[in-house]
Amino acid sequence: MAAGWERARKTAGEASRRAGRSAAAAGRAAARAGRGTGRATARAGRATAKAGRNAGRGAVSGTQRAGRAARRLTHAQGAGRTGLGQLIELTAAHSAGDALVTAALAGTLFKLPVNEARGQVALYLLITMIPFVVVAPFVGPVLDRFRSGRRFVMAGTLFGRGLLCFAMAAAIVPGDVFTIFPAALAVLVLSKAYNVSRAAIMPSVLPADIALVTANARVALFALVTAGVAVPIGAGASAWLGAEWVLRGATVLFLLQGVLAVRLPRHVDSPDLEELDDEGEERPPRWRTMLNVGPVVAEAMYANVAIRLYSGFLLFYLLFLVQDNNLPGLPPVVAIGVLAVAAGVGGLAGTAVASWVRNHSPQVIVLGTLALTTAITILAAVVFQLWSAVAVALAAAFAQGLGKLALDAIVQREIGEEVRSSTFGVVEAFLQIAWVLGGLVGLWLSLFADGTVGLAVMAAVLAGSLGWLLVRRRGRVREVDARVEAARGPRSSPSGPHPATNGERPFRDGTPEERAGSRPAGTTTAVVHHGDPPTEKRTRPLTNPHG
Repeated sequence: MAAGWERARKTAGEASRRAGRSAAAAGRAAARAGRGTGRATARAGRATAKAGRNAGRGAVSGTQRAGRAARRLTHAQGAGRTGLGQLIELTAAHSAGDALVTAALAGTLFKLPVNEARGQVALYLLITMIPFVVVAPFVGPVLDRFRSGRRFVMAGTLFGRGLLCFAMAAAIVPGDVFTIFPAALAVLVLSKAYNVSRAAIMPSVLPADIALVTANARVALFALVTAGVAVPIGAGASAWLGAEWVLRGATVLFLLQGVLAVRLPRHVDSPDLEELDDEGEERPPRWRTMLNVGPVVAEAMYANVAIRLYSGFLLFYLLFLVQDNNLPGLPPVVAIGVLAVAAGVGGLAGTAVASWVRNHSPQVIVLGTLALTTAITILAAVVFQLWSAVAVALAAAFAQGLGKLALDAIVQREIGEEVRSSTFGVVEAFLQIAWVLGGLVGLWLSLFADGTVGLAVMAAVLAGSLGWLLVRRRGRVREVDARVEAARGPRSSPSGPHPATNGERPFRDGTPEERAGSRPAGTTTAVVHHGDPPTEKRTRPLTNPHG
């Protein structure tokens, strides 16, 4: 019996030892597996970190490559040497800042009330005229008075907008409309003042290998691209963080732009001039003579006024036709989107074409855009449907973009620095007034006229404008021909000045009749540079900076 218990004890002990050894082996296996899993996890973590670093370096490298490519484009053809490249970059950043402000205020103040009453839309149109009415009689002459400090004037407009954006950011949360509304209008005024100053200094930074139309197109193209990138960013940030944070970001951006404006080349600033009339007395204030722009500028401005009136008409007329289900073919939301895309593509196409027409006269370009718009509008009035409306929207945006760039080039070429900013202010005011009037006409006609009638009315307006401008142009050509024939008479002297040009150097571009007949009589001013001897003064035509 005792022997049996001993054997059982030994058997149990052996089984326990075997179980212990199995448990130890299992523990060692689990430890080895844990160490393998840890090493695999560590390797995976290191691989993830390496991939993140590579992705970050790739993103930074891609951004750097994109920045270098943009810098090569903005500084091409001598633009970096003359300061045009810096002006393009500054204007592109300025456009991005304006886009951020628009995105921030889109849901609070300047949301276009398409679905609301036409009276509210009309009120919106009238409000948009306020900044332009202020720019024309006041801001333009002030800018002309400070030609020697244009960099600081531009910087002032940017710093001012930065401070206004900061004030609007503080007023967004409590909904202080009495702060937001005046500040937003002031931002628009300063934005137009910057654009006027930028257009006025363009001849000062123009390289020899770039035409004015091409330079303006290059500036406009980069501005459109940056605005197109900034709008969705601003809209997304406004929905995620709030409009006040978008305005704070715009504040920082505008302040940085102000520093960049001060760092523009010094030759952007013009020397101070003492302006005297033919009797040696001081001339009257510039606002009294800024409309004396000559027939070439007036012709280009009238053509652009017709195009801008048509653009304002189309925007509101087609929108309300779609809202009232008078433009079948697609759902209203889709149709509005298609029309908006067509207008955007047309604007980009006009800007792109402007950079390719360096060898063509800006005056011919302006009349050509008006003729193109007239022809397409006539065809759309005959066969009116959704796709013809898309065609006229694209054509109107194309003509507006290309025609405005050509008009800017004409003003920059024809108008002297003495009244160039004032002239740009007047031009911008007339164009905005035309756009508002066109929008009001579109609202009115959308009440009772279908698409065929509305486009037929505008086709008649465009055709009448084009015919009137062609008759005026033909009369000017005949006058120049008569002056040339008179110069060939017996009293003409081979060594004397040409009567068609009054002995002045012709323009660099433009048609012969423009070069000979664009200067109205009686537009000379005596200009005395500070520091010159009192007896040394010269005369030059008010409307020709190259004479």
